[in-house]
Amino acid sequence: MSPDLPEKTAHSGTPGLPERPPVVGPDPGVAGELRVDRYLGETDLTHWYTPAGRVLAAGSRRVSDFFGPYLTLVVTIVIGAGIAFALSLLAVAVYDAVADADGVAGLDRPLLDFALTLRSPVADAVITGYTDIAGTIGMPTIAVVSMIILAVHRKSWTPVVLIVAAGGGSLLMTVAGKELINRQRPPLSDAVPPFEYSPSFPSGHTLNAVVVIGIIAYLLILRRHTRRARVALAVGAAVFAITVGLSRVFLGHHWFTDVLAGWILGAAWLAIIITAHRLYLTTRKRREEVAPAPAHP
Repeated sequence: MSPDLPEKTAHSGTPGLPERPPVVGPDPGVAGELRVDRYLGETDLTHWYTPAGRVLAAGSRRVSDFFGPYLTLVVTIVIGAGIAFALSLLAVAVYDAVADADGVAGLDRPLLDFALTLRSPVADAVITGYTDIAGTIGMPTIAVVSMIILAVHRKSWTPVVLIVAAGGGSLLMTVAGKELINRQRPPLSDAVPPFEYSPSFPSGHTLNAVVVIGIIAYLLILRRHTRRARVALAVGAAVFAITVGLSRVFLGHHWFTDVLAGWILGAAWLAIIITAHRLYLTTRKRREEVAPAPAHP
């Protein structure tokens, strides 16, 4: 074990639990990832509590023996992208099952009618500006700026890989769902300009809000050493994802079921990305543990 990577110590008051090291400075590179990023509060993310998790970790370690930790992270995400595409196909099947008036889609028209009663020139302008944060200009800008700041600050490619993967998977699921279902958006007479003409299902803005903001919040949470800061980041990301989805219904740009699919698919893809990161940390930790100690003259 490298001398700058301390062994886990007992959490004060709870013997046996790891204590998260204090966050001081940028703590860059792999040392920072293993010293700080492997902990979520007092939980060691490289410890797998379930049989399925241990199987995943063992498989990841075997892949890492051949490809190294970073390429293993990429391979894991590529496999996850296949799962994400399968989730999109499942969303198609679920949509077909509920698209009649007796299913979830029975909420679509009533919720849009309710949104119509809430509109005003000021509300329309404010919510249009808000929803554009998760649009084709706002969200890539946020992703790129966050990616650069986190990568430079931490001197690590991990934020780049995770944020690119999050955005790429969101795009894959959006394109797949729109092409496979080709659902029409709400009538233009019920929508607030500027109008959108691409297929409606699922909501790409909602997917972006869940996945891209979610992974950025996750990376920031790992470097927060107080519960209040971690909760605030998590709640902020969740509120943003929920309100962006609702804004799409308010503006008449999507049906509610488009947004619901965006929330569900986004949460699933975010969970896959976080799991891939945990596997990466696990292989990194093992690599440090088995690395030969430097020879002393």
